[in-house]
Order: sequence, then C-alpha cells, then structure tokens
Amino acid sequence: MKSNILKILLADDDHDDCMFFKKALEELDPSAKLEFVNDGDLLMIYLEKPLQELPDVIFLDINMPRKNGIECLSELKKNEKLKNIPVVMFSTSNSWETINSLFKSGAQIYIHKPSDFSQLKQVIHHALPIASDINFSTGKLKYVLNA
Repeated sequence: MKSNILKILLADDDHDDCMFFKKALEELDPSAKLEFVNDGDLLMIYLEKPLQELPDVIFLDINMPRKNGIECLSELKKNEKLKNIPVVMFSTSNSWETINSLFKSGAQIYIHKPSDFSQLKQVIHHALPIASDINFSTGKLKYVLNA
C-alpha cells in the first residue's frame, strides 16, 4: 500500500540551495520526506541501492560536479526501475534550447531557480501537484515554472 507521505529526492551541490529548499518544503508540506544528494554520481548510487524506497519525485539541478543533471536524466529515463519517476529539472539557465532538450530527454517539469525564498516556495508549491499528477497519468504534458 502506497504511503500518503510524499518522498522527494533533491540532487543539488549547493548547500545553501538545499537548505532553502528544505525550509520551503517544511512550510508547504511538513509531512514530506526529503533526502539530499550532492552530485550526480551520488544520485545514481542512492537510487540503485537494493531495497531502496524510490522517491515520488526527483528535483535535479543541472550544474553539478562529477555527473551533471542532464547526464543523470538520461540515465534515469533509460533505467526500467527508475524511468517512471517524475523529474523536475532546475537551473539558473533560461535557455529554451536547453529546456527543450531536457523535455526531449524525459524531464516533465523545468524550474528556473528563483532568486528569493518566497519565489522558491511558490514554484515548489506548483511543481509538487504536477509531479504527483504525472505519477498517476500517462499524459505527456511538459511544464516550465518561473517565479
């Protein structure tokens, strides 16, 4: 039986961004379970652990050391066990070329990283229901969220 507690995995190498995300999520959904990894290699190691409970959604930064978010997205979508997990890509880039490439690679949502806390809360607030809907639908809609 599936738990009602939302399980979120955040892959981001910026400690401050992780803490802001955690604080925003605590204000939006205190019951949500948030896990962090600091780079793409650690993300894939975390997800490949036997008996690892998979997240309901992955928030994936594009610019990370060792393995970037684009490489991780490609690996996620090629993996039978992981390919159906909704992936929210986020970055400071607003390049439509990059965004379109991410969507073609399997991302469902792209968030332009906001510059302040209230904007971060706003985009997370909008992304979570979309990601939850993606879990239960076969729709191929893509979303770009800007604060």
